[in-house]
Amino acid sequence: MTGTTAPSTFRLGYVPGVTPAKWVRTWTERLPDVPLELVPMAPTDAADQVRAGDADAVLLRLPCDRTDLSAIPLYTETTVVVVPKDHLVTAVDEVTAADLADDVVFHPLDDTLAWEATPGRPAVERPASTGDAIELVAANVGVLIVPQSLARLHHRRDLTYRVMLDAPQSQVALAWREDATTDLVEEFIGIVRGRTANSSRGRTPTPTKDTGKDTGKDTRKTPAARSGKPAAGRGQGGGGTGRGGTTGKGAAGNRGAKRTGRPRGKR
Repeated sequence: MTGTTAPSTFRLGYVPGVTPAKWVRTWTERLPDVPLELVPMAPTDAADQVRAGDADAVLLRLPCDRTDLSAIPLYTETTVVVVPKDHLVTAVDEVTAADLADDVVFHPLDDTLAWEATPGRPAVERPASTGDAIELVAANVGVLIVPQSLARLHHRRDLTYRVMLDAPQSQVALAWREDATTDLVEEFIGIVRGRTANSSRGRTPTPTKDTGKDTGKDTRKTPAARSGKPAAGRGQGGGGTGRGGTTGKGAAGNRGAKRTGRPRGKR
């Protein structure tokens, strides 16, 4: 149609294991005229991709290179160790680094956990990705320590996981270019922070219909004013059901006075 423009699109990047579904649903409800495009990104490339403009914002894991980026931490993930189902640590619910002292612990190149020193014995080579490391764990070559969401993402029936008590944890964050904080980015920030649709930081709320000039006074007329008759007050036989009103005790008293004001003669 002439004179119209296509709606802008909000591009949201996300790394494996992060599930933006609930925020996407809220976006669709609040901004049905603005499509939201999901852009899968590798953990090692996500920060660079949003800097390059491949997405308006990205859901990634901290720590990462935050040069020229703004970031809002959203939540902290539980760290777990992925092991074969017949591994010794499956006898307990929680594991420490000391429990893995004799195991080969894989440290994939896309790992985002900030280790000072990885537990266990190092592998000969670092796997290229978490997915590659999972395959090695399934082959009973070693174990892997990852955020719980990645353990669920790479679930296999021959593997399980246990919570790591003394491992570093990753944070899922929303990141975007510092010089590209657009209105749509602000909208998504409001959504992930739980702001309501009418928040002053989000899209400008639809104004309520103006039914007349605002004079600062209540211009509604009472029934008495509309009829041109003065409203009756208390104690004057006026409206209402209180004492002294025409339908209260005052009215009854007045009728009684009329009946008793003049003696009734005998017929």
